[in-house]
Amino acid sequence: MVKGIIIIPTYNEIENIERIIRNVFSQRRKFHILVVDDNSPDGTATSVRTLQAEFPELLFLEERQGKLGLGTAYIAGFKWALKRHYDYIFEMDADFSHNPNDLVRLYNACRRDSADVSIGSRYKTGVNVINWPMSRVLMSWLASRYVRFITGMDIQDTTAGFVCYKRKVLENINLDKIQFVGYAFQIEMKFKAHLLKYRIVEVPVIFTDRTKGTSKMSSSIISEAVFGVIKMKIKSLFNKVEVQ
Repeated sequence: MVKGIIIIPTYNEIENIERIIRNVFSQRRKFHILVVDDNSPDGTATSVRTLQAEFPELLFLEERQGKLGLGTAYIAGFKWALKRHYDYIFEMDADFSHNPNDLVRLYNACRRDSADVSIGSRYKTGVNVINWPMSRVLMSWLASRYVRFITGMDIQDTTAGFVCYKRKVLENINLDKIQFVGYAFQIEMKFKAHLLKYRIVEVPVIFTDRTKGTSKMSSSIISEAVFGVIKMKIKSLFNKVEVQ
C-alpha cells in the first residue's frame, strides 16, 4: 500500500504540471499525487484530468473556484489526505524548484530517522539556490534568519515549502485555525509543530528557480510574513496561539 501522497497546489502551471507528475511517478519510491488547482485559466486542471486516465488510482485532482491562496490550498489538501490512509503527507511546488529525486530523502528522514517533520532545506549547509538573483537570495536568507530569531526555532530554512509531515502532526494541528494564506503559511505550520514539540529535521537540497511559468511572489506575501511572525510569537508568549 502506498503510504505517501504529494500535494501540489497549482495556478497556471500548464507548462510544468505534466512533467512534474510524470517525474514523481518515475521515482523508485511510489507516491500518490493530489493536485489542488485554483481554477487556472491556462488549462492546468484539464491537463491533470487527461493524465488521470493514464494514472488511475494514483493521481487525484481537487478543483477550487478561484485563486484562494497557497495556505488554503495546502489545508484543503491536508484534509483530503487525512480522510484517507496516507501516513506521510508532502508539500511540493509544481515548477521543479523542488527536485522530485529528493522526495525519498524526505520520506526516509521521517520513516527511518524518526523525524516528525522533514524539510527540504536550502540553507542547512550554506546557500544552495540556483538561478535566483543575489537580491532575492539575500532576501530569502535574511527572512529565514529573522524568523528563526523571532520564533526561537532551530531551523535554518523556516520559509521552505518542500516538506514531509507524518500524519500525526497534521492530525494534532488545528488546520481550521491556520491564519496565513501566503508563504507565511509555511512558517506558521513549522511554528505550530515546534510548539507541539515534534522533531523537525532539515534535509539539505538544492533549490532551482523555475524556468517555465511565472512566480507567485508579491509584496503583500512578504509583508504578511514579516509582520505576521511577530504577532504569532507575541501570542505564543501569552499562550494564545491556537495549535490544537
